Order: sequence, then C-alpha cells, then structure tokens
Amino acid sequence: MFAGPEYQWVEQQRLLSWFARQWQNLKDWLNRLSENHPLGFNVLLALLVIALVALLVHIGYVMWRIVRPAARTGTRPSPGVGVVMDARAHVALAEELAREGRYAEAQAHRFVAAVLELDKRKALRFHASKTPAEYVSEARLDATGRAALAALVAQLYRHLFGAVPCDETEYRSFGDAAQELARGPHVVPA
Repeated sequence: MFAGPEYQWVEQQRLLSWFARQWQNLKDWLNRLSENHPLGFNVLLALLVIALVALLVHIGYVMWRIVRPAARTGTRPSPGVGVVMDARAHVALAEELAREGRYAEAQAHRFVAAVLELDKRKALRFHASKTPAEYVSEARLDATGRAALAALVAQLYRHLFGAVPCDETEYRSFGDAAQELARGPHVVPA
C-alpha cells in the first residue's frame, strides 16, 4: 500500500532535470568567463568555432568519398569487387594468383568457380554471402559428390583460414577435384 509514488518522501533525481541543471551550469560558467576574462572567452569561442568548422569539413569530405561514383575517379573496381564474375573468370583469376604463388587465394576462386558451375546445373544456389560449408548442406548431390564437396571445403578452410601453407601440387589437385565435381555426374535431379 505504501509502495505507490505518492508515499515516497525522498526526492528522486530525474535524468532530464540533471541534464537541464548541467546545461544551466555551463551557461552560467560561460557568462562568468565572458565577464571576468573577456580575452579568454574570445579565445575559447574562436577555438570552438574552428573545431566546429573542421568537424563539418571532415564530415563533408567523408560523405563525398562515400557517395562519389567510381566513374568520376577514373578507377575501376578490382576483380571480384562489386562485379559478378562467371566461372571462367574465377578460374582465370585463380590461375593468375597461382602464378604469383598465392595458392590459398587461388583455391578460393577455384571453389567459387565450382560452385557457380553447380549453380548452373541447379545442384545448389550461389549467393555471395554464403559460406562454403553452407553449400555442402544444401547441395543436391549424390553421396560421392557431397563427400567430394565436403573434402574441398575442408581443404579450403585448412589453407585459407587455418593458415596451413599450400603449395602448387595441392592447388592443382584441389583444382582438378573441383573441376571434376562441377562437371561430374554427381548432381541429383530435382
């Protein structure tokens, strides 16, 4: 019965009233500063204006960098960034990366090429946001094909995310297995 707000005799501090008091204290302090130290007040005011202008210029620059089209800059996006590539383009990029000795990255593009080929054959549905492991669970493949896809994912994860070194021999065997899976007879009809 005595738990109601009308029986509480202690004054409660409200957050809004605290902010109002702090705002009033700031205004009072600025007024005292302007009366007692006019030069200090003018210097503080000038610094605050400079900081505000710098902040607004920075915000404008960042917004300009975000929204400006790539056509105006004269630069093209790097391969695979914002551009949908087909399976052949991923294989070509994988071979280029392999020539540079970047075998783990090349494996990733070979995997994407295999997934795109399987998507073309309606064995799964490609989406850039899916993880390689998600394709294993959704693929319409026979037991051998599903095992081969799971082995490719495991090898890809081991080298790409597990930082296990990958050499050319492993890359070539991965590419052969990915190509056989993508073009092999493992797709189960829907």
